[in-house]
Amino acid sequence: MASSLLFLNARGEVLIYRSYRDDVSRSEVSQFCTQIVATKEAAESPVVQLNGVNYLHTTQDSITLVAAVRTNVNAALIMQFLFRVVEVFKAYFGGEFNENQVRKHFVLIYELLDEIMDYGYPQILEPDVLKQYITQGGVKIDQMNEEQLKKTLGQATGIVSWRSDNIRYKKNEVYIDVIESVNVLISSKGTILRTDVTGSVMVKALLSFMPECKFGMNDKLAMASESKGKAADRGIAIDDVKFHQCVRLGRFDRDRAITFIPPDGVFELLTYRVTENINLPFKLMPLVHEFGKSKIEVNLKVKSLYDKNLFSSNVVLKVPVPRHTSKASLFVTSGKARHEPEQEAVVWRIRRFPGDTEYNLRADIALGQTSSEKVWSRPPVTMDFQVPMFTASGLRVRFLRVVERSGYKPTKWIRYITKAENYLHRI
Repeated sequence: MASSLLFLNARGEVLIYRSYRDDVSRSEVSQFCTQIVATKEAAESPVVQLNGVNYLHTTQDSITLVAAVRTNVNAALIMQFLFRVVEVFKAYFGGEFNENQVRKHFVLIYELLDEIMDYGYPQILEPDVLKQYITQGGVKIDQMNEEQLKKTLGQATGIVSWRSDNIRYKKNEVYIDVIESVNVLISSKGTILRTDVTGSVMVKALLSFMPECKFGMNDKLAMASESKGKAADRGIAIDDVKFHQCVRLGRFDRDRAITFIPPDGVFELLTYRVTENINLPFKLMPLVHEFGKSKIEVNLKVKSLYDKNLFSSNVVLKVPVPRHTSKASLFVTSGKARHEPEQEAVVWRIRRFPGDTEYNLRADIALGQTSSEKVWSRPPVTMDFQVPMFTASGLRVRFLRVVERSGYKPTKWIRYITKAENYLHRI
């Protein structure tokens, strides 16, 4: 694993240096600082090799975290470790992680580095566990009694390090948010060139004690496993699933069951991607006519394809126009539109867009004189939106079961949100 861990500023100066093994010297580390970070080459690649030493690094708010290793190691594991280190320090520093915080709390940082890694191997990376015995005033083990110390160390080294067993709520509740982002590229003729959906399931668990949860969605393989293939055609194909560490992967591999003991509060249960049978929430129909070098006429129709009982909010369409546009005469059937020269576009804003509805925009663009002979490149129309209670992938939460030995029945809330990531239509 890692031989050394360093925190560098934007000038390549070493702010924090912690050596866990003796196979990488300080002079070798200095070469990386002067040749890579100080010369601004660190952004080119997250892995750099110099004189037989591998340097894996990531930059957060002008601070570059570097793990130096000489042996052949799992690069993805080290990068994930660096990201988790950043999360730990942000949890301690109120969400900030910059040079000022590092210089102000360097003693605390060294104490934490001794806990999160031992002889180059990751140890405790849970902020809630670390905060029980390492505070901003220093280690507080001396103030703990023997029972508290055993409990803290047991949680730190136990199988459920992300949760304490003494959590209590008067009202037990679970909130689930399924958040999807749609990426689509449509040709000028209306042909879909590329489309996919990236999604995440966010959970806010306000549950007492140590509950075990089982989460089910309409995944094609999960439904086939439960019904021996009879319902496989009713599910959706989910790709690239990534789970929170609380999910028991053995059970998921065996029977596609998502079983977990949740952390307290808000966490991301899983992320996923879907590339098949995507239901696009909007259909764009742009039509552009150029009349010589003096005028352009734009007609844009937008139709919502989701159910009429739903609505989209904060819809923004950007229709590109040439840089030398002098005047834009605009007409819309809903919302407001105006020419914004700084964006080189006509921006059409619709506060509320009901389902199964069509709106139109007409723009007469007058062009000014220009000495440039360059032809207008016609950038695509872009769209931004949010559609509550709709998923482009078709994903649905089938059930969430919560089992706890005290037998309480929590209240469950489920919400769906689909938003635009890159929603583009060429013209």
